[in-house]
Order: sequence, then structure tokens, then C-alpha cells
Amino acid sequence: MINKIYNKVVAGLFACLLVSLSPCLLTSCEGGDLYSIDSPDWLSAKADSIAQAKAANQGGEEEIEGLHEDVYTVGATDYTTGWWAVFSKYYQIPEGEKWVTQFNLNINPNASNTYKNYALIITNDEDRGSGNYMEYGAIRYDYQPSGNSEWGDYIDRSLATSDLEFQTDTDAGVDKLGGKVTLTIDRTEGGLIVTMTNGKVTKTYTQKSALVNLNADASNTTIRAFLVPEGSYINFIGSTIEPIGGFTSAEDKLPLSMTLNGVPKKVLQGTALEDAFANVTATVEYEQAVSKVIPFNELSFQVIPDLVNLGKKTLVAAYAKTFKGEAADPVIGSAEFEVVDKLYTSIGATDNSTPFWGAHSENIKVAPGETFMTRFTNYTSGQNNWNNFCVVLCKADNSEYAVVRADNYGWGVGYDGNPNLVLSGGQNDWGAWLAAMDGAKVTTAVTNNGDGTADVQAVMEGNDGAVYLQEYKGIAIDNPDDFYFRFTVDGSHIEFDDVIGAEDNSTAFWGAHSIDMEVPVGRTVSTRIRNFTNLQNNWNNFCVVLTSNGKDEYAVVRADNYGWGASYEGNPNLVLSGGQSDWGAWLQAMDDALVTVSVTNNGGSADVKMIMLGNDGVTYNQHYLGISPIKDELYFRFTVDGSHLIFE
Repeated sequence: MINKIYNKVVAGLFACLLVSLSPCLLTSCEGGDLYSIDSPDWLSAKADSIAQAKAANQGGEEEIEGLHEDVYTVGATDYTTGWWAVFSKYYQIPEGEKWVTQFNLNINPNASNTYKNYALIITNDEDRGSGNYMEYGAIRYDYQPSGNSEWGDYIDRSLATSDLEFQTDTDAGVDKLGGKVTLTIDRTEGGLIVTMTNGKVTKTYTQKSALVNLNADASNTTIRAFLVPEGSYINFIGSTIEPIGGFTSAEDKLPLSMTLNGVPKKVLQGTALEDAFANVTATVEYEQAVSKVIPFNELSFQVIPDLVNLGKKTLVAAYAKTFKGEAADPVIGSAEFEVVDKLYTSIGATDNSTPFWGAHSENIKVAPGETFMTRFTNYTSGQNNWNNFCVVLCKADNSEYAVVRADNYGWGVGYDGNPNLVLSGGQNDWGAWLAAMDGAKVTTAVTNNGDGTADVQAVMEGNDGAVYLQEYKGIAIDNPDDFYFRFTVDGSHIEFDDVIGAEDNSTAFWGAHSIDMEVPVGRTVSTRIRNFTNLQNNWNNFCVVLTSNGKDEYAVVRADNYGWGASYEGNPNLVLSGGQSDWGAWLQAMDDALVTVSVTNNGGSADVKMIMLGNDGVTYNQHYLGISPIKDELYFRFTVDGSHLIFE
């Protein structure tokens, strides 16, 4: 456009010059400097200014025809937005048309991961919660051929190119993606051409073949697109297509309502307000359907009735600014939480005063061929070796097979006089071990061998950094179908405080992982977690990752009837339980749900079963049977997505 204007100006200027100078031309103007740009002075200045304008345009931005003002922000301006936490408006691109948008992409100057930018999501529907919603896939601005910078069933990663390539998630250079970005989706040639550029870095996706139509109505070939930031935020400038909900003008906008995000379920008694709620943000809705995420330090808070005493409380927040930051009537948001004297489930008094047998966990059933793994922190009075946790093996009626302690000692009908009993032999330095057990991270594995014997293993990571092992193998049990275990304490207490993910549910997908747990061939390994979710989407819950060695993945399966991976996709033998009858009720129930996850190594295939006891008292089931092929070596671990979990 600027080039067109330049050409018209030059043509008009020289037409005027010819008219005004024609007498001189006809008489040759002998001795004049007609052909010198240095004379007259005004002509030289005008020509210079036009040349400068042309040069500036050649090195600057191209004017976009049809760009309408669309001014709003997506993401928290303090760079705290996690993956899939906030979304832009939806923009609809019919077949045969092109969409262009411009926005300022703000990259955290302290970002250390290449994916802390934004992703373009292409879908068939604008309602992410509808049963018709399907995604073509995602194209992120960074480009990592060996990573996950593009994904989706209808996105071919080989069609993506960029002049900035990252080899790993931690390569330097993500800052180069910031600035004014022009994004184009071009469907004019029948395929899909996506271009992202800020003048320094250009990424393209070129698919010449026609898109598969995912719309329920075959006559409707329109696709939808929206943007998702992660650890960044986007200031929209304009769009050539009007989004769903309409354009947003640059005029100031009044706040209408506010919702609080990241309010913890529990706050430890005595915690200061600024510490307890430091990660809380608020989503403020303004006029013209614009929203903005406001950080903690720009909000005013009050706790009703107080933050001092134990019990249920209400956190009230107020915000009194317009979209541009001018004073306005305040909007109010609130959320419930609880002040507690301990954050995690514990057994025994926290001052270690509970005597032997004074406190117990509930019984947990272990089926034949199953190993049940538990994670907790052990605390001790430090008086004697036996002032630590104990494991009680019993029947459903609590009659005991055996009781085994952390310190190489036990008793019971399945223990005393048992010629097949094998112990690991205790510790080399009992004094060092006892001192290290106060705050030790413990993983216990209770195994029902199915042959009338049971094993107990405790791996104790001491506060001194050393790892201590205690095992009891071959404990006799007369009925493998009636086998349970529980914990008790003696001058000690244990806390189930092994947390995966931030407790405000801000951890993005793949942002935190548990330890790897091995599943031998022919065995089932189970564990129990308490799941917490931000309640935004079904996938904002725990995931189970199956691998061969902790790295090479067989499959990833979610809590919500969805998965992927080499041993999952295209697997004709895979059987899923089919999801839940009411996804809305299920999602609400998953916040503080008690979940038992069991992974079975069948030798060549694996099964994953999830039993989820919701906060509504309802038990929900999800299973994935026949994940294959797998090698004999099988491990699993947990990861989270807008959620966190605690081992129970």
C-alpha cells in the first residue's frame, strides 16, 4: 500500500514539474541546472524525503489491508500463565479465504524454555466443552524438530519450517520470538498455509492438500483458530476477520466481574496472607467481552471472618481499575478455603508423642500378584530405633499375619519361626540411621506373591542424603485372597506429603513428574494418590506415563478416557472403559479425589486401571487394557496438567 502511495506521489510531483518548467524546457534554458538534483533546493529536499520514505518502507512493516482494530490481552502480564490456562477469541476462516492478525508477543526475559511463547490451535468448533469439539492440531511459534513444537492428528510436522531451530527445550533464543508478530492462515489455494513472523524469525507450515472436514455438517468447511500463551502474554492489535464475540476497540473499558484463580484449598494456620495467597490471580471481565488476568499484587484482599482460627473461610478480593488502569468502581471475587493445623494427611501426633499402636491408617487390600507402593515422610522422636513407622499385615477382620518395623524387627504368626523368612539385615550404623529417619522420604512396597507369601520393602531416603533399605521377604499368609496392610507408629508420625505439581494447580502439562515405578512381568503395581484440579478442563488432572526405561514412552493415558503413544495409537487390541456418563459432575468430583492406579505387565502388553473416589462420594472407573506392544521392561510414573497430586 505504501509503495502504491509512493508511486502516485512521484508521478504527480513530476507531472507538476513538467507543467511548471515547460517554458524553460522549450527554450532549452541554456546554462541552467535542470538536470542536477542539487537545483532547485526544494526539489532536492522533496526527492530525498521520498527516497527515505521508500527505504524505510522496504526495511519496515508491510501495511495489512483490511486490518480492523482488535485490542485485548491474553495471559497474565507477570508471565505466570500456565499452558491451556487462557485463550484468545475464536477466529473463523472459511475455505478459500485468508486470516491475518497482528499482536505483540511478550516473552519473559527470564524464560529458560523454548516453549514459553504461544501456540496456534486449529479446531472445528468454538466450544471447547462440546461433544463435537475436535482439534486439527497445534502449531507453536518455536521450532524443535525432535520436540513437540507441532502436534495433532491432522498436522504433519514434516511440513513445518523455520529459520530459527531449537534442538532441546532449554536452548537459548526464545527471546528472539518476542515483539510484533504477524500471523497468517491462508486457505485460498485449497490447503493450509500458516505463517508466523516478527521480522526476525519466520515459521511456516505449508500443506497443499485439502483439510479433512471435521465439522458435523459436511457442507460447512470453516475452521476455527485461537491462540494459547504459556509463560508469556499477548497484546492483540488487529485482525482481518471479525472474531466470535466481535472486535474490541482501543477505547477504555469498565470492569464487570471477577473470578479468582489458584486459591489453595488449605492454608496452614499462622501463615501470613501475602504468603498464603501469593500465587492467586484474578480474571477480570470487561466491557466488549474483554478479559485480563490480574496478578496478586494489584488486588485487595480480605479474609472473612479471619485468617487466624481453624475452619472454613472466604477469601474476598477487589479490583478497581479500568482496562487501561484508570480508577473505576470495584468488582468483587471470592473463593472458599480452609485454615488447618496440618496440610497433609498424617498418622500420629506431629510432636511424635503418639505411643505404639496409638494411631493407624485404614487397611488397603493387596490382591494376589499385586504390589502396593506408598510414599510418605517419616518423623521420629529420635529416642529409639523402633520410634518410627510400622507396617501391619492382616486380614479384613484385622487378625494379623505380621507386624514389621523400619528397623529390621517384626513378629506375628507369619513371621515368628518362619524358616523361609529373609531379612535384608539392618543397617551398618544404627545411630546414623536413626538420626537420618527424622524427615526421611520413604517408599514402601507391600507385595502379595499369590503363593501364600508376602514381602515388604522400605526404601528410606534419609535427611543426610543417604538411602537405607529394609526388606522382609517370605512372610507367610494363609489366604492370599484376604490380604491387607496398614501403617501404625510408635513415638513417631508419618505425613503423606509427597506432592507432584504446584499446589495452586498452576503446573503446565509435563511440568512435574513423580518417581518411576517398575512393574515386573506378570505383576501388578498399584499406588494411591489424592488428585487436585483447577477444574478448567477434563484433562486438568493426573496422567500416567508408561515407559521402558523411564524415557522411551509406550503410552501416556489421562484420567479422562484419552491417551496417545506408539503402543496406543492404531492399536486394534486396545480396550477403554468408555469415560464417564456425566463429565461435568466427574470433573467437579476430581478435586480432592482419592485415586488408586494399578498398572499390570502382562508380558507384551500392559493394562492401566484407575479407581477414582470423588469428593461427592461416588466411585468413578477408567481403564486402558491391552496397551501394546511393550517389552518385558515396564515402568510408570505420574505427571500433571493444571493439577497436582499427593501420594496417599
